[in-house]
Amino acid sequence: MKLRTSIAVTAAAALIGAGAFMLPALASARVPTHTLKFTSVTKGQTMFSVTSGAVQDTDVNAKGTTIGYDMLYFAYVSGATAPVNLAFAVAGGIIYGTGQVNITSMAFTNGKVTGGTGAFKNAAGTITEKTLSKTKSAVVITYHT
Repeated sequence: MKLRTSIAVTAAAALIGAGAFMLPALASARVPTHTLKFTSVTKGQTMFSVTSGAVQDTDVNAKGTTIGYDMLYFAYVSGATAPVNLAFAVAGGIIYGTGQVNITSMAFTNGKVTGGTGAFKNAAGTITEKTLSKTKSAVVITYHT
C-alpha cells in the first residue's frame, strides 16, 4: 500500500511540475491582431437635441470601393468632450466601439473596440481617426478576438 501511495504522490508531483512548466508557455501565446484601414465619408447627420446627435458614414477602401457603413452617436453633457458610441458594419459582422469627441476641434480620441457580432464577437482593441476634410476621415481599427 505504501508503494502505491508513493507512486501516486510522485505522479501527482510530476503532473503539477509539468503544469507549472507549461502554464507560462500557454499564458504567453500570442493573440493575432487584425487591422482595418479605411476612409469614412459622412453621408448624413442629425441632431436629436441641442446636446445629442448621430452621424452616418460610408466606409471605403483605398480604391474607393464601399466596404461598410458606420454610425456614431454622441451625447454632450459638460466639459470639453462628448462621449461617442460607434458601430461599424463590415464583412463578417459589426464592430462596436466608444471614444470621445473634442467639442472645439471635433477631434476623435480614446477610441476603443468594445465588442461586436459575428467574426468580431468579444473583440477588443483601439480605434484612431485622422480628419482629412469636412466629410472624410482616415480610420484605423486594430483589434483581437
